[in-house]
Amino acid sequence: MQYSYMRNCSNNRAATFSPPVVTIPIVDLSKPDAQALIVKACEDFGFFKVINHGVPVDAISLLEEEATKFFSLPLSDKEKVGLANPFGYGNKRLGYNGDVGWIEYLLLKTNSQHSNTLTLPSDQNSEQFRCALNEYMQAMRKMACEVLELMAEGLKIEERNVLSKLVMDEQSDSAFRVNHYPASNGGGGGDENKNKNNTTNMVGFGEHTDPQIISLLRSNNTSGLQIDVGDGNWIPVPPDHSSFFVNVGDSLQVMTNGRFKSVRHRVIVDNGYKSRLSMIYFVGPPLSEKIAPLPSLMLGKESLYKEFTWFEYKNAAYSTRLATNRLIPYEKIAAS
Repeated sequence: MQYSYMRNCSNNRAATFSPPVVTIPIVDLSKPDAQALIVKACEDFGFFKVINHGVPVDAISLLEEEATKFFSLPLSDKEKVGLANPFGYGNKRLGYNGDVGWIEYLLLKTNSQHSNTLTLPSDQNSEQFRCALNEYMQAMRKMACEVLELMAEGLKIEERNVLSKLVMDEQSDSAFRVNHYPASNGGGGGDENKNKNNTTNMVGFGEHTDPQIISLLRSNNTSGLQIDVGDGNWIPVPPDHSSFFVNVGDSLQVMTNGRFKSVRHRVIVDNGYKSRLSMIYFVGPPLSEKIAPLPSLMLGKESLYKEFTWFEYKNAAYSTRLATNRLIPYEKIAAS
């Protein structure tokens, strides 16, 4: 991270700082240095971009096309899928704690225990949408495993699948979310989603960290995503239609005993005519999985966190407001 520093020497005024100039780390999954770059990015940012990821372009394009069709339907038709509770179709309300955003979304389970049976209107090819979802989610799970195994190798953990096995578990509590941020000057999502106040820079999705292990994100070629690089400095993430971004989640921060940091991020919707469509695969362990620092990383160090199950933390996390630092109650130092 580079900081631009300026001092006015002639009148001896206090130094002033310009916003940080940050280059998002890029990891080429096909290169031998991917392991080290992933660890470095997780330590410095909790966030990085992956290229040469192996996800078929056709799978990306097909799901984006089908999702765009779905979100262009009238609200009454979209609600036939079932209102998010938490899975299903949601509009503006983000959870149960008063958080709202300029957004509509589909939230789906990804494991074999919960098949995605979308109930769509007759003018929507529901079978094609389901197939597109399943193909894409399979590709996401494969990439998640590759990233997590490279991460374990970079951390010099002998058990290479110590993290990826949590994704492959039949009881994995991973989830998939498709977000649609309608264009604020109309278009996308129907008349019910238009911004009648013509407000600029609306909050699409408020600042938060993801509670899971990692999240895999991509969007159409539209800006809006921002990450917090510290001291309240938010920097925009340049959109990249062909690449994926990886977020470190709270659970991985605990599993690395604070070595990796979960990244605080948000989406700001510009007052424009292009809608934003993003797809996020949240890598979650089984509900019964105990979350604690990995023994192979401790080497005699004391744990910074109290042990908890994913079920306990998930329930606690989703019962708070988005911007809450959800890990504070689980920090041993804070509790002492």
